[in-house]
Amino acid sequence: MHMQVPSDFRRVIIAASVGNVIEWYDFYIFGSLAAVLSVKFFEQSHPVAALLSTIALFTAGFLIRPLGAFLFGWMGDRVGRKYTFLITLSGMGLGTGAIGLIPTYQSIGLTAAFALFGLRMIQGLCLGGEYGGAITYVAEHVPDDRRGYYTGWLQTSPTLGIVVSLAVIILTRTYAGNEAFDAWAWRVPFLVSFLLVAIAIYIRLQLQETPIFQEIRDRGQMTRNPWKEAFLSSNLKYIGIAVVVLIGQGVVWYSGQFWALYFLQQVSKVDALTSSYIVGAALLVATPSLIFFGWLSDQIGRKPVILSGMLLAAITYYPLYLWLGSVTQPGNINYATATFIIFILVCYVGMVYGPVGAFLAEFFPARIRYTSVSVPYHIGNGWGGGLVPFITSAAFAATGSIGYALIYPIVVPAVCFVLALFLMPETHKISIWQPIEPRAAE
Repeated sequence: MHMQVPSDFRRVIIAASVGNVIEWYDFYIFGSLAAVLSVKFFEQSHPVAALLSTIALFTAGFLIRPLGAFLFGWMGDRVGRKYTFLITLSGMGLGTGAIGLIPTYQSIGLTAAFALFGLRMIQGLCLGGEYGGAITYVAEHVPDDRRGYYTGWLQTSPTLGIVVSLAVIILTRTYAGNEAFDAWAWRVPFLVSFLLVAIAIYIRLQLQETPIFQEIRDRGQMTRNPWKEAFLSSNLKYIGIAVVVLIGQGVVWYSGQFWALYFLQQVSKVDALTSSYIVGAALLVATPSLIFFGWLSDQIGRKPVILSGMLLAAITYYPLYLWLGSVTQPGNINYATATFIIFILVCYVGMVYGPVGAFLAEFFPARIRYTSVSVPYHIGNGWGGGLVPFITSAAFAATGSIGYALIYPIVVPAVCFVLALFLMPETHKISIWQPIEPRAAE
């Protein structure tokens, strides 16, 4: 028995990626508009308190992600890849669109804050089920020797999601003007989500279940209890190793893309539009690095590429952020250099993130792949990475020092680098198309 790679796998990658881009757009539009949301939905007596309350809401969306991974992972391994990530996509779209509809604090008081919190939770839960589904879905359609390259395309979707969210915000702000934007037009980027999700659902409805999942189902090899098999067996050790790799990866991811935006706005005091332009441009130019490093990991292995990214980040963040601060002084912004620095930061993201989807798919057996990929990903990315904006902003607010703000983004990847050096196996020679053997009992 040897399964064939389906011939239409490129269409599969596009469909999975489109859904993924939208899913991340939904998640990030919230972060990009944190400052506006804090004014609309919280008591405004203390501006810092209001901003922190929104970042806390933002972080809450991250903290619940592993729970979503847990719930939807179970469903993905029991019911199937396709239906599960249709559900996560729909939930995400409705949750985001609804944010554009709820009345503000001024109209309905504290209820507004609770409504926003509830919708943020729905977003986090759905995102928890989406990524593992998309990665599993793509990995189970593509040839073994190109898996890093093809999943690298999928890995561009969060970055493109940020770009789309910045673009929609720039367009709305420019078209409506700042006053109208702050008054009512901030709702537009959320409402756009309804349209985007409708398109993505339409595209995804055309897709079939993955050949590997069908094979397991036909042969009666499906898992009865994904949670038990993933967490109460020798597999737990592998989950632990994956979490270490993903925490390092998650922190680099958020420090490179998200903290760069916060840094420009909070530290260098660059206005929202200009900072969106700089970060958006750098992200667009650097996005191919995710595909390149995914491809490179097919040639030389996942481990050297991912670990180099962690090490470089830990060593160079401090000088790079100091340099970024020096070229973005108010009234004297060197756009080219600022964009170039963020480009470098995003190339580190490419190194840690481009190959990681392929690594995860190869690291876990098909029966429990959805669960096993999703949970470590969202612990590492959601908890390890999701805390970056909160911890760095709080540290900077407390000390006014870039050095203190960067302790977390430097120490975590450094520690994960050392641990992963010893714990992380190389997976790029593993075939997931061979007959499905249970992993040897250890």
